[in-house]
Amino acid sequence: MQISDKTSAVVTGGASGLGAATAEALAKAGAHVTIFDMNEEAGPAKARELGGTFCKVDVSDPDSVAAGIAEVAAAGRGLHVLVNCAGIGPAAKTVSRGAAHDPGLFSKTISVNLIGSFNCASQGALLMSQNEPVTDDGERGVIISTASVAAYDGQIGQVAYSASKGGIVGMTLPMARDLSQHGIRVMTIAPGIFLTPLLAGLSEDVQESLGKQVPFPSRLGDVSEYARLAVHIVENGMLNGEVIRIDGAIRMAPR
Repeated sequence: MQISDKTSAVVTGGASGLGAATAEALAKAGAHVTIFDMNEEAGPAKARELGGTFCKVDVSDPDSVAAGIAEVAAAGRGLHVLVNCAGIGPAAKTVSRGAAHDPGLFSKTISVNLIGSFNCASQGALLMSQNEPVTDDGERGVIISTASVAAYDGQIGQVAYSASKGGIVGMTLPMARDLSQHGIRVMTIAPGIFLTPLLAGLSEDVQESLGKQVPFPSRLGDVSEYARLAVHIVENGMLNGEVIRIDGAIRMAPR
């Protein structure tokens, strides 16, 4: 799919981090970008910067997602690209200090990361299916979700996070098969250690130590590298039903 000024894109979690970088890259390529986020300060500011639109959306709430998708539909541009970047990453062990893992925290992590990605993908796909094909292959849309290397080698304290990201990995191929009849591709990106706002709050020494764990290049990933991969996925029509690790060959240690 060639990104142009006729391309309508939604990026969840687009107010910061991987989402903001992806929103910037899509807008630079010509797309009109709608940001779905809960941050009512950074979200609208980023949308204004990109000449796009902001919708306050809680991805874990299907009604909130439906309202956001309805706004996109009402704009009359359709929907061609959806990138799921909204997510949370709490840390808690299965048993710690004589207490079991908080089931509410586990449920919330699954609800935001996994169910949130599903809500946006399924409802976004319905709107995409109404598009006229934009390529000779009959393509109508592209959905990209964000997993993590923790889906494969989660660390101590990542049981909830890894479960949520593993669910996204497992959802990718069957969703791609489901949506093939509508000309919609489905892909997932699994980032390694990236310099997101969460890590940016750590000291430079800690950041450097984390970066040295990456075989090559031995540094933290830059959010623009994730964004460039997302753009490439949109533009490369044979990428479908697959998870791409972008991690500098890291395999996470237990802790």
